[in-house]
Amino acid sequence: MQQWRNVQHNVELLAELAGVSKTERAQRATDAINMVGLGGFERKYPKQLSGGMKMRASLARTLVLDPSMFLFDEPFGAVDEITRERLNDEVISLFERQRFAALFITHSISEAVFLSTKVMVMSARPGRIVASIDIPFEYPRVPDLRFEPEFARISGEISHALRGAHA
Repeated sequence: MQQWRNVQHNVELLAELAGVSKTERAQRATDAINMVGLGGFERKYPKQLSGGMKMRASLARTLVLDPSMFLFDEPFGAVDEITRERLNDEVISLFERQRFAALFITHSISEAVFLSTKVMVMSARPGRIVASIDIPFEYPRVPDLRFEPEFARISGEISHALRGAHA
């Protein structure tokens, strides 16, 4: 996020660069800000936001372009576990409303199982796919899914594949 731009103007940035009119991008930004639960924080600057709020603002910034696909590369790696779980819940909620495809790179097994329909396990250098594990849970996914025995079993399978890939 640009430190000199408030949340509203940060969220508008990609639409601005794409040539969207000022009125249209302001409306799209407002909609996206509300969608990620940041209504009321439009005039706050990044230094005034928590790590989780910054991540939600980044999601909103992408949503203004109505993408059909998201690419996430460790987006929640810098936040605590509780915030990470809340953000994962928000990603699921956004997916259910927007129906986008996503490629999500993470080192969190729980995050991978909760968000994915398929988990690809990669080896250390040279990076290659060493396992592909289908995730059988239907959407909508609820936070308590994390406590189901099948969730634990799949997490263990992924952990085992990771240990083998990095041995």
